Amino acid sequence: MAKAPRLSPLQPEQLSVHLSKSDLPFSSTADLEPLSGILGQERAVRALQFGVAMRRPGYNIFVMGEPGTGRASYVRSYLKSEAKRQKTPSDWVYVNNFSDQRSPNAIELPAEAGAAFKDDINQLIDNLLLTFPAAFEDPRYQQSKNAIEREFNQNYEEALERVEKAASRQGIALFREAGSVSFAPIVEGKPLDDADFTQLSEEERDRINSQISDLESQLRDELIGLPLWRRETSEKLRTLNQSTISESIAPLLTPLQEKYESNQEVLTYLQQVASNLQKIVIEELVDQDTRDEPAKREALSSLYSPNLAVSRKQTAGTPVVYEPHPTYNNLFGRIEYLHDQGALVTNYQQICAGALHAANGGYLIVDADKVLSDYVWDALKRALKRRELKIESPYAEMGLVSTTTLSPETIPLDVKLVLIGSRDIYYALQSLDPEFSEMFRVLVDYEDYIERTPDNLMSFCRLIRDRCDKEGYLSLSDDAIARLITHSARLAEHQHHMTASIGELFELLAEADYLARLGSAEQITGEHIQRALKAKQERTGRVSEEVNKQILDGTVLLETSGKAVGKINGLTVMSIGDAQFGAPARISVTAYPGSKGIVDIEREVDLGQSIHSKGVMILSGYLGNMYAQETPMTLCAHIAMEQSYGYIDGDSASLAELCCLISALIKAPLKQSLAITGSVNQHGEVQPIGGVNEKIEGFFRVCQARGLTGEQGVVIPKSNVQNLVLEDDVVDAVRQGKFSIYAVSTVDEALELFTGQTAGVIRKDGTFPKRSLNARVIDRLEELARISLEFGDGDEE
Repeated sequence: MAKAPRLSPLQPEQLSVHLSKSDLPFSSTADLEPLSGILGQERAVRALQFGVAMRRPGYNIFVMGEPGTGRASYVRSYLKSEAKRQKTPSDWVYVNNFSDQRSPNAIELPAEAGAAFKDDINQLIDNLLLTFPAAFEDPRYQQSKNAIEREFNQNYEEALERVEKAASRQGIALFREAGSVSFAPIVEGKPLDDADFTQLSEEERDRINSQISDLESQLRDELIGLPLWRRETSEKLRTLNQSTISESIAPLLTPLQEKYESNQEVLTYLQQVASNLQKIVIEELVDQDTRDEPAKREALSSLYSPNLAVSRKQTAGTPVVYEPHPTYNNLFGRIEYLHDQGALVTNYQQICAGALHAANGGYLIVDADKVLSDYVWDALKRALKRRELKIESPYAEMGLVSTTTLSPETIPLDVKLVLIGSRDIYYALQSLDPEFSEMFRVLVDYEDYIERTPDNLMSFCRLIRDRCDKEGYLSLSDDAIARLITHSARLAEHQHHMTASIGELFELLAEADYLARLGSAEQITGEHIQRALKAKQERTGRVSEEVNKQILDGTVLLETSGKAVGKINGLTVMSIGDAQFGAPARISVTAYPGSKGIVDIEREVDLGQSIHSKGVMILSGYLGNMYAQETPMTLCAHIAMEQSYGYIDGDSASLAELCCLISALIKAPLKQSLAITGSVNQHGEVQPIGGVNEKIEGFFRVCQARGLTGEQGVVIPKSNVQNLVLEDDVVDAVRQGKFSIYAVSTVDEALELFTGQTAGVIRKDGTFPKRSLNARVIDRLEELARISLEFGDGDEE
């Protein structure tokens, strides 16, 4: 039996990123100029610039990319830099609507004028407290008031005097007591009391009673104009009070009217204040003498002091607001309530502005995944489309609000909304929400990786320098930068790329700075970066260590030496939280006569997910295309991922499963010192997979723990060589010949590695060389077909 030509393992230089001195022409980041901005996202930067410059409706911005790419921080930084050059929008205040206090009015004022207007009204309140009730103690007011009261009293007195004279002529006295009038007969110059009156004769009593009755009728006739006198007196007093109030507040309001003469809304409000004061001054400042000044001030403030909803500085530029918790109330504002004798009450002072108020005229940044609740998202779209901001309860339309609330006046809305979210959210909104594409016409798409060009490499180093300056870190040596770049390439899973998730590198830099300072180092070196990486692996590596322990103590069956039929070491990747590690797993196959074909045990028990099942089904296509062109394929084979008790997905085990299936068919032993990963298509071409570094290192750790023999190694797709950024100890083991990594592009190459035998190349006549692996497969399939023909289908129904 011909032995297969030995496939050369990969060289150590092919297993990781290697930087030369010319790539990093400096000894420390302290030698570099800092880079502000973002690295390698030119497409996203141009899109953001366009979105900011385009001021038409519907050109809101969706920033798409993965967390950690610097998308949010750069967007905020860029918007703030642009906002400084743009005009500062208006201030807004809510004021009392005296004709309908449930519908407060909104007044627009220039930047900084809102706070000034509030101060002016508060000063007006202070002046009112100084003016009243002092204005009603003025001698001129008291003289006018006394004259009005004297006129009333004079009419009253004259009427009583006429009755009193008539009574005197009849010998009857008129008495006034506690606001009432009574009559009594006079005998011998003295009024009779009740006892004396009863001693008079009946005729005398009747005569006196008749006289008194006539006098009372005369009194009623004389005082019939009393209500009219009272009304006239009250009207004169009211007119006097109004005149006094108007004369007193005119000097207070005139400066304000002159100051705000160009703002009609303010002038209208001041006129309403002046009108309302006619009633309030008497009620709150004159008739409430027992109340202290703070109580009076609070009463006036609750009526007149503006509620400053939005206040800006003239030099601030356009606002840029990031709302981290975009609930309905936080975006649109809310109306708060006070407890008053067991009831909930509110007024315009209880209106609280939201993020849309603060961002009006500028930019509002929101995380997309946090704003997608039904009523928040719909209300936000409605506000953007109508270009108006209205504060209302989100529960009002549902009939869930029973308390009387306010309906503040609508404010014009001019805001550019910037959503930051993942690709999944963007495509879901584009698919499910017909209005989304009309409202978010600018897509800022952040790359997941950055090409490792010389320019990007130096920009990365300058960005690290900038981060060190901002956070107060030590500078980095050139070998520290090289180690960071290598780790960045590993995160990007490509030797010629760097990850765009710069946040992970910044976290690593912070930990390395801590370790360097702990050792009183003057700068961060590559050793500090490496120690920080190891420390993180140790913190998150409990599960991976437990998996390795189970393999080493025999709980999980896995061989790293010898040969076996129908058994092969596959490679898997496990992700738990932010930890990702490789774990080898045994794949086994049994084959025998039958017609069921290839049975995926994982799929049969509902553990195999769709992509994994697809990979297994491809095996049938490969076998049929490769070996059953002239012979019917009648076999029964069962494939299983041994000791796997969770869901399995992905097709990266299909190459291992195919090699194991052929081994089981022809009883060809496979080397257990090798592990394999890779996807395969129906033509036997090996396709790339993900997580190649973790998979290699997972098997290496097991072999290392058992003792490296020089026979152990991993087989990977050739197309994955560019993704290799392995740990230094793996590279060192390869360099010393203790461990090998092979790259294959076809199934035949993988079979030759595992069996040490020639797979065989198809000849012009469509046959394979005798005793080659492929020829033996065909022979075995023909044998299985004869057995099935002779004995029938042995499969159970």
